[in-house]
Amino acid sequence: MKKLFFRLSLMLVAPMLLNACSNTAKRDNVAVVKPVVTPQRPQPPVQIYSGVFPKPVALEPAVDFWRKTYAVWLRSQVAFHDDRYLDVVYEVMILPGDVGEGLTTEQKEMVNQRREYWKNRLAGLESRLRYNATLTAEDKQLLTKLENSGKPISILKGASDRLRSQRGTRERFKRGLEISGRYELQFRKIFREAGLPEDFAYLPHVESSFQASAKSSAGAVGLWQFTKGAAKTFMPGGDSIDKRLDPIASANGAARYLSYAYNKLGDWPAAVTSYNHGIGGMKRAQNQVGTDFIRIVEQYDGPAFGFASRNYYAQFLAAREIASKPEQYFSEGISYENALIPKEYLAAE
Repeated sequence: MKKLFFRLSLMLVAPMLLNACSNTAKRDNVAVVKPVVTPQRPQPPVQIYSGVFPKPVALEPAVDFWRKTYAVWLRSQVAFHDDRYLDVVYEVMILPGDVGEGLTTEQKEMVNQRREYWKNRLAGLESRLRYNATLTAEDKQLLTKLENSGKPISILKGASDRLRSQRGTRERFKRGLEISGRYELQFRKIFREAGLPEDFAYLPHVESSFQASAKSSAGAVGLWQFTKGAAKTFMPGGDSIDKRLDPIASANGAARYLSYAYNKLGDWPAAVTSYNHGIGGMKRAQNQVGTDFIRIVEQYDGPAFGFASRNYYAQFLAAREIASKPEQYFSEGISYENALIPKEYLAAE
């Protein structure tokens, strides 16, 4: 809220924020375990509470991966990594020359060639280990790297098929932070009045990087990336104009959707993930493997529940951490755009 207070003070409306509340992160209660003669019940997975959004310890490698993607790696950097064990990063390649938002044909070919190099290297190592063949110097270096990271050699089974590349998005995320200054007050007000966590105002960092013209391959558009079908349900009255292109109208639609999803799914990790995978998809996941979110991420293998769906909640947690404390990640500073002031603030002047 310090960031918002500073921006509003420049616009002479600082007194109106004096009653704002800050959320205090919840912490697990620590129970004193006494000796018993009967077997104890299995303890639930340890969780680090981040406001109302739980962050299971098992999810931290994925959250850290997305922190690096959003705030450390530049768009000229490409990480080659395991798509299941996100703390296994084999290399961060630096593309030469000028690198724009989109890659040139030559730059794409460089990435493809390096990806093939790593696929072949991983497949070769797996084969040599299986048949107890002589390892190369590169093999030994990679095994040492895995051992130092605490990973067992067994993860090399199928590693070549799990290889994935990820470009850094630091510049894009920073630009999203700048644009977010225009909308954050309004978005927080919308979620607060809907009885939802205000930090959902950060969700467009994951969906669109606050790019109003963003459009997905599935036909979702706008800051909040609504499809036409979802807009009809959660943004009624938009027959004559496409409300999906209106950031405020679509934020209200997102609030309706997330409230409905939470009521159907019962927890925020599942509800947030449904923004990518759908409520029906997440309900099938819960019915198949249970409601424990980590079990869903690690074990559910339903249709279309791929890398994007598995990682969506971790991406949201990472974006939320960065956007709430941007000075820790962007020491050069952020030039936020002027805020759209909620009507009640203007009326009170």
